[in-house]
Amino acid sequence: MSTEPRAGRPKASSRETIAEAACELFLEQGYEQTSIVDIARRAGVSRSSFFNYFSSKSDVLWAGLDERLAAFEHRLEEPDGKDAAASVRAATLAIADSFAPDSLALGIVNATAMSLETEYERDAALRRARVARAVAGRLLGGGADRVRAEVAGAAWGGAVLAAIEAWAHDGAGRTSLARFLSLAADAAAPVWSAPPMAEVAQLRVVVQAAAFEQTLAFYRDVVGMPQVEAYEADGGARVAILAAGRATLEIANPAQVEFIDRVETDGDSPSDRIRLALEVADTTSATARLANAGAEIEASARETPWRSINARLRGPAGLQLTLFQELGPED
Repeated sequence: MSTEPRAGRPKASSRETIAEAACELFLEQGYEQTSIVDIARRAGVSRSSFFNYFSSKSDVLWAGLDERLAAFEHRLEEPDGKDAAASVRAATLAIADSFAPDSLALGIVNATAMSLETEYERDAALRRARVARAVAGRLLGGGADRVRAEVAGAAWGGAVLAAIEAWAHDGAGRTSLARFLSLAADAAAPVWSAPPMAEVAQLRVVVQAAAFEQTLAFYRDVVGMPQVEAYEADGGARVAILAAGRATLEIANPAQVEFIDRVETDGDSPSDRIRLALEVADTTSATARLANAGAEIEASARETPWRSINARLRGPAGLQLTLFQELGPED
């Protein structure tokens, strides 16, 4: 089959023209049998010109969606004043903005004819995982526990790709991607819903701190717990309330406390009757940051049998702190 440039095709070609040439060749001779040299020749450009627009052959199919996923990730990383679930839905619907039918839609519909079913499934899985990571990160930042956040992320990753596939098969040039994304969002949203409300709506730990300003600055600015409320009263009374994500109450018997102390320390820093445990992204760096701000390290960071990295410190107001980083399941 010919890979010669068609008559009248300009020497310099746009991104769309190169993509069109690539899809023609995928249909004519199959995805695997088509080289970048073939595509460049059919488009009437040099091989180096191809790389001005695309980083690889698969990028011809995925570049448009990847640009929108980059914007999706950015939207979820930036604070927008919405709750996490609303942010995820808004970012998902925004994927449709100015997303015209492109080579990805053509590839989805003609995957068998182009002999790219295996490549498509592999590349689609990477995009599902990308959406899942961004959603899980936003939900974790909104106070979700890790398991629920990652399950919801997987659901949203599947929803986005399912919407794009349905849009392509319905006729991407005739129908709205926004409609399919809205339907997919409706299907994914119930996976993430607020946990059932118990009789206790909030757990709040109240700490007496004589060095009020120093203690507030440490936990707010160094530990990273944003201030959500503050009040003053007569006689110099002051209180500040800091947010700390999801709150739980862990109740352990003496044998469990002794076991934790053996795992988490060198045996010389026994647990207080009340100890605060804070989940962080990186225990080692967080420990260093808190120590630099005046916390005393009681036990350095170490991996536990339950796949976390824990460290123990003594913070302002005499609070004993455990920092823990969840590692997740072993590969």
